[in-house]
Amino acid sequence: MPKKPTFRLPARGLMIFLFVSLFFAQQESTKKPIAKIIPLDSRGKDYLRVLGGPPETSTMRSGLVTLDPMKSVGKHSTENYEELVIILDGLAEIQITGGRTLRLAKGFAAYCPPHTEHDVLNIGNDALRYIYVVAKARE
Repeated sequence: MPKKPTFRLPARGLMIFLFVSLFFAQQESTKKPIAKIIPLDSRGKDYLRVLGGPPETSTMRSGLVTLDPMKSVGKHSTENYEELVIILDGLAEIQITGGRTLRLAKGFAAYCPPHTEHDVLNIGNDALRYIYVVAKARE
C-alpha cells in the first residue's frame, strides 16, 4: 500500500509565512487620514495639540500656542520640516538665527523653510496666540 504524502513546512518557511501574514494584516489595519473638525479651545493652557501627525495626517503636525507678554517659545529648528506660523491674537516677533527678524500681528502668517533655527516671541502687552503647522519637506 503506497504511503500518503505528508506536507511538512520547514521552520524557516513557517517563520516567513507568519511574517508575511502579519505584515499584510498590519497594512490592512493602518488607518488613513480623514477630514474632520478640530475645536481650538485650549481651556487656558499654553499649548493645545491640533494635529499629531501620522496616522491622523500624512505628514502634518500642528498646535495652538499661547505666550504671555515678553515670553518666547525657545529657539528650535524646523529640521526636515517646513513651518507656517499663523497669528490669531497679539504681536509676535520671529527671530531667525543668522537671518531676518519678522514682526507679525493678528491676520498675518510667517513661513520658515526647512533647517531654519528660530524663536517666536510675544512682543505685545497682551497674550500672543498662534497656530503653527509643520509638514515634512521633500528631500
